[in-house]
Amino acid sequence: MDGQRFAIGDRVIEADDPQLQDALAAIHDTPERPRCLCMPGGVEMYVALHRRFMVKRMPDSGSTHHPACPSYAPGIQLSGLGELMGEAVLEPEPGRVELRVDFPWTRRMGTGVPHGEPREQVEVAVPQRRMSLRALLHFLFERAGFNRWSPAMAGKRSQGVLRKYLLEAAEEIVVKGVPLAERLYVPEPFSESAKAEAARRRRDKLAVLRPKDGQAPLAIIIGEYKTNQAAAQGRRIWIRHMPDAPLLVAEQSWARIERVFAPLFEARDADAGSSVRLVMAALVRARREYTYEIDAASLMLTNEQWIPIEGVAELPLIGALIAQRRRFVKPLRYDAKSAAAFPNALLLDAGPIPVSLHVMSAFMAPRERALKEKAIAACKDGAWVWWPDQPMPPLQAAAAPR
Repeated sequence: MDGQRFAIGDRVIEADDPQLQDALAAIHDTPERPRCLCMPGGVEMYVALHRRFMVKRMPDSGSTHHPACPSYAPGIQLSGLGELMGEAVLEPEPGRVELRVDFPWTRRMGTGVPHGEPREQVEVAVPQRRMSLRALLHFLFERAGFNRWSPAMAGKRSQGVLRKYLLEAAEEIVVKGVPLAERLYVPEPFSESAKAEAARRRRDKLAVLRPKDGQAPLAIIIGEYKTNQAAAQGRRIWIRHMPDAPLLVAEQSWARIERVFAPLFEARDADAGSSVRLVMAALVRARREYTYEIDAASLMLTNEQWIPIEGVAELPLIGALIAQRRRFVKPLRYDAKSAAAFPNALLLDAGPIPVSLHVMSAFMAPRERALKEKAIAACKDGAWVWWPDQPMPPLQAAAAPR
């Protein structure tokens, strides 16, 4: 579709119409809702305010939009998000998301495990699903729209754009009763001329880490991992656009991070024809004043345009889709045990039904291959399948614009 249109009252307004802001302001905080006209009859949406008014899709309504619509999102069963909805991800109302996570927001200072007489067990807690730091990273990237692509995005995904949309996505998210935006730092694009002011703003933002009442708050820093070097008591971890503020971590902890995420570190050296980014989500606390120590970390690969990928096997497919100016979305793994059960990409511009695209890597373990074959067989409308040791099959042609 050429552009998104909304029905607001008795008016139809294009998404790029300068009068849209006034129309949205008139119905903000009222029961009236705009409708996206990508489908007959329209799809109900809501108005959010993030320094400007924005039209956003209602909870669980992404798949009711036309695939070519910017508000479309695949059904939650097509990604790892499906396992988390309703337990770890709650949307009590439009514009508010509550996340239940498996990592802490605070650490108690100077206390150990309490000792004393064993207590009688008087209850059994029912386990509830919690999302990991990696799942939170995936959730933010998806809410910010970085797992989708359209030709209009070419050349427009800079560090500044990444920062803007991740922070904007965090404004609607609450973690353990705390707005995520209060605890999330994404580096500003580095500029030699403005580095002092940027550093001051970073210190102001991370002042939230100062201990209070015996509690040491934690925060999350998201940025592209650059390198590390030995320090007096561990390692210094350098994040791009933060050349004056390394993150500190114990040597043993960093060795474990490198071991757990070894395939991702190796991907930076792969002869894949295009480079990858290694994005780090670091849960940090203040070791001392203005000294940031990693409490936990997760890593994620993306391509050069910040589209999350599961491995370098997906790079040729993603690169071909971008080169052919196609619209697509990349389903994310979240906390699923394997990504093989999901399409490697969903083609959105081939008609009213998204086309599932699957890559069958020769390096798949037998269990992974079985999951991928099962996912392909379950595609009612057929799936596009590519073995990378063979020429890439042609993609279904793009449909005429709506």
